[in-house]
Amino acid sequence: MNLPTNQNVSLRPPPTHRRWLLGAVGLGAAVRVIMLVSRWHDELPLSDALWYSGQAQQIANGKGFEGPFVPGPSAEHGPLTPLLLAPVSRFTDPVGWQRLVLTIVGIATVALIGVLAARVASWTVGVVAALLAAIYPNLWVNDTLVMSESLAALMVTAALLAAVSIPGSRRRSVTAVSCGALVGLAALTRSELLLLVPLIALPVWRGDRRRPADDRPPSGDRRSAALIVIGAIVVVAPWVVRNLVSFERPVLMTTNEGATLLGANCDDSYYRPDIGGWSLWCVLDAGGPPDEEPSIRSARYRSLAFDHVADHTSRVPLVVAARIGRGLDLVGVQNLVDSDVAEGRYRWADWAGVVAWWLLVLPMVLGAWMLDRRTRWILLAPAISVFVTIAVFYGGHRIRAPLEPVVVVLAAVALVSWRTRHSQAPLDDAIQT
Repeated sequence: MNLPTNQNVSLRPPPTHRRWLLGAVGLGAAVRVIMLVSRWHDELPLSDALWYSGQAQQIANGKGFEGPFVPGPSAEHGPLTPLLLAPVSRFTDPVGWQRLVLTIVGIATVALIGVLAARVASWTVGVVAALLAAIYPNLWVNDTLVMSESLAALMVTAALLAAVSIPGSRRRSVTAVSCGALVGLAALTRSELLLLVPLIALPVWRGDRRRPADDRPPSGDRRSAALIVIGAIVVVAPWVVRNLVSFERPVLMTTNEGATLLGANCDDSYYRPDIGGWSLWCVLDAGGPPDEEPSIRSARYRSLAFDHVADHTSRVPLVVAARIGRGLDLVGVQNLVDSDVAEGRYRWADWAGVVAWWLLVLPMVLGAWMLDRRTRWILLAPAISVFVTIAVFYGGHRIRAPLEPVVVVLAAVALVSWRTRHSQAPLDDAIQT
């Protein structure tokens, strides 16, 4: 079964579906607000959250992207998350307000997932996807961490919505440029999401190469694919130029690459129980002066990581397999949960996310194969990006965050299809009543 993308669906749902969608968003808001209230006064753990929060406060205080911990320019992570958090970062107890902003982002993601699923299939699928997104732990667990995952999920969802809307758009060029711009914003949230530029542009360019039954020509669109690339470049270029002129060594997106590579390529992550993971201790053991220029430090870490890979080449296939297994929650799950708890997640919530992933991953795969080829590959672009990143760096739940909205959308496609096939009363009728 190939389910064609519903290009003609109105972005305004029918009245009954609208009530269900609002209910799903309300449920998602309730879950997230409960988490927000429970964590409002919690201190940030020793994690990337300290940088995001501190950098946002630097921006709020008029210091721009000056390092929150050491003097000099800073580009440890992408700029979009601290820029979003900056307006509330001058308040008393800014961490709580920063959590509020990301909670709002998470609620918006629930609504946008519903719209994306409707565009892919129908408003019934959209309602089911929004309900799943409202309670799916791997989405709401990120919203109070003061890190980039919630915003990345929103940007990826918006980019996918624009991408699947291109063929039916009356202003196709504007939609394509918007898609590229949204991918660029996603990359400014998490730099590895630059991979989405070719991964989305390629299926837009190729279209569905199988000739339709009515002998229409294939639906490839080279102009739109080129505009996606241009839109992403325009958004990302100012940050890249700023980095190239701000540091002693060339820096494109972030100065965190070296530390990420080193923590993923050392004895801890090659031989010990957390094989395929990432070790902070390996980075700390590398030493260096506290005022070392960030690009020089990153280059030194990168060199140490490459040296380790060269000295342990025979272990690389096993380590890469372990990384992918961790990304699929099949290997080192206890270690993954322990790492997440150290970064501020509740243990019970993390385990709930593991179970929810196991429950939805098979419907996700089935849902993907129910779609037409072009739509399938657009929606699978985050999966490819995530698992390439995992294979190159390390397996972790945070890296998988851009994929989680797609998990929900594709699972909803499969669940609604299954319900329609095996019930005398279609799910549309259930929603109408």
